[in-house]
Amino acid sequence: MRARTALDPHLPTSARDASTTDGDAASRGRGRRPLLIRCYHPPPRRRAGRRTAARTRRGRRRCCRGGPSWPRPLWCWPPCGARVATSSRSPPQVSRTCPTQVLGSRKERGRKLVTEQRLRPNSRLNPSLSSRDATAGAPGAALPGREMAAASATADAGAGLRSEFLQVLLSRRRDLQVPLSVEQGSPVKNPLHQKRLWPKEAEPMESCPRKEVENFKEKLVEENFYLITEVGEQGRVPVLLLKFNDPVPKRKPVIVFLHSSYKCKEWLRPLLEGYASRGYICVAIDSRYHGERASNENSYIDALKSAWWNGDTMPFIFDTVWDLIKLGDHLSEREDVDPCRIGITGESLGGMHAWFAAFVDTRYSVIVPIIGVQGFRWAIDNNKWQARVNSIKPLFEEARIDLGKSEIDTEVVEKVWGKIAPGLDSQFDAPCSVPLIAPRPLLLLNGAEDPRCPIAGLEEPSSRASKAYEESGSAEKFMFIAEPGIGHRMTVNMVKEASDWFDRFLQFSEKTSRVYCGRESCQRLNGAELPLGQTNGQQLQKSCW
Repeated sequence: MRARTALDPHLPTSARDASTTDGDAASRGRGRRPLLIRCYHPPPRRRAGRRTAARTRRGRRRCCRGGPSWPRPLWCWPPCGARVATSSRSPPQVSRTCPTQVLGSRKERGRKLVTEQRLRPNSRLNPSLSSRDATAGAPGAALPGREMAAASATADAGAGLRSEFLQVLLSRRRDLQVPLSVEQGSPVKNPLHQKRLWPKEAEPMESCPRKEVENFKEKLVEENFYLITEVGEQGRVPVLLLKFNDPVPKRKPVIVFLHSSYKCKEWLRPLLEGYASRGYICVAIDSRYHGERASNENSYIDALKSAWWNGDTMPFIFDTVWDLIKLGDHLSEREDVDPCRIGITGESLGGMHAWFAAFVDTRYSVIVPIIGVQGFRWAIDNNKWQARVNSIKPLFEEARIDLGKSEIDTEVVEKVWGKIAPGLDSQFDAPCSVPLIAPRPLLLLNGAEDPRCPIAGLEEPSSRASKAYEESGSAEKFMFIAEPGIGHRMTVNMVKEASDWFDRFLQFSEKTSRVYCGRESCQRLNGAELPLGQTNGQQLQKSCW
């Protein structure tokens, strides 16, 4: 007898065929793999028994027939918060008003049945977001009691820390805010670099995988414009956007690229062109006091010194993060952008920008910081702060003089971070902020011998992040790679790993027939593109579902 399943009328034909085939297989033999069904609503409660809901040591639910190893879904349509294992002996109990979907499956050793917490997507970031608002709409009923309580506590903590970080950003710009607007720009003929470039420094970017396209230069569309994020000259954010001119307009995934210290957005052009040839919309901006936002080769260092003396700006990391929040607003409203597929990456200082932007703004759905994530407090406690300090040493020399010290010591370092980036070495440090990126795909790339981002200082952030991803049922969406023998530099291998990561989670793949949507409550069918004109609200949610 076939296991009964209620199929959505919009389910692809292949899915219906797969469901009936697997159902027959399940009914014929006891050793067959169980079906996996994903439903909008939590499964009905059943009496806990040896055969229906055995408990593992960690308190997670597992099936007595399937054991702790579970198949991995190859595709799903549409998504929801609960997964139920069924067999011929226990057909799924599903409400008739709730469409269900049978998932194709394959064996994956060690995979356990865990329901995933999903949060309601926000079309705009709300600085006054409370923890109650942040968790509203999450399918908490689909989580077992112990997991539901842990997930709720994590969500509350995440919303609280994000709100606290936003308040820090707002504390030095309350009188500077203006409505977001766009001004037309023009290509930069002579980009400003504030330090001498080494001959082979661009080789890793030039190695970026690209697709061979006939007449690529003619088909490449370049946009130069400014985003007005606040009052003042630094409130004009220069933006470079490259994309492939498709004959049929459609929404595409976006990747934001961020340069390292003393460089500019034009430095990243080889990466932008490589990704654009593969169907991405590629965006790069000049960080604060870099590129078009710098007047001379000392602009960045002068801004850091001014922040130390006056305490009115945060040019090291935080001010550029504010610009990235506003950039997220702009990208989400563009008709050629899929707002559910916005990735972000950066090198060194750009990696730190990507890390903090993804922590505070959940619209960045796939994150790849390169030689950027580090433990600031760990470096202070273990006397490993020297290499990071030397990258902007003139600032710390000024602080040393002002504090009456004969040399730069731990006290000087702590006071500088507290003045120019409040909370950087405490509540917003990597062990606290990196785990809150879960369950969005996160790839950390570092050199094993990097003195500025010591691997020993990343043990706690990476272990906490790994635990957060496991608890959210997304262990496969986190990876930390330390390349042996490499110091503080981006390599060809790092560029390749980042490219593969973005392709895996932002692009549709024929091999997996699945694409991940960055919004916590949404996954997409076969990488389907959003129709033009559907940008927010209920229309967007229907399209994502």
